[in-house]
Amino acid sequence: MKILQSQERAQLCAAYALDKKAFDVRLLDVRKISSLTDYLLIASGRSDRQVQAVADSIHLGLKKDHATMPLAIEGMKEGRWVLIDYGDVMVHVFQDSVREYYDLDGLWSEAAELAVAEGTQQERPADRS
Repeated sequence: MKILQSQERAQLCAAYALDKKAFDVRLLDVRKISSLTDYLLIASGRSDRQVQAVADSIHLGLKKDHATMPLAIEGMKEGRWVLIDYGDVMVHVFQDSVREYYDLDGLWSEAAELAVAEGTQQERPADRS
């Protein structure tokens, strides 16, 4: 089995997230501004169940297809903000309101953004009120 490079793992995480209809999926290259990880994947789901499904898709996809296990998973039970730590890739899957509150997008605004799986990117839904 091929050993995944950091960027390949990050792109696979994005693809698995999109498979479960995650929206506003962003892949950030933080190698020049962080010593903690190489890439951040930030994605949103519409409910706790969708957040859990997106996180599960990433975790199980990398486990089954690439024999890759995370160092840690946090927040899966609640489904509001799930963090999956692969060391070189950190995945954050949020409910939209939680994502807006913590504003990781703003915090990491200096990071270079990579294109995500062409043609499958889901946009943030329109105002749902």
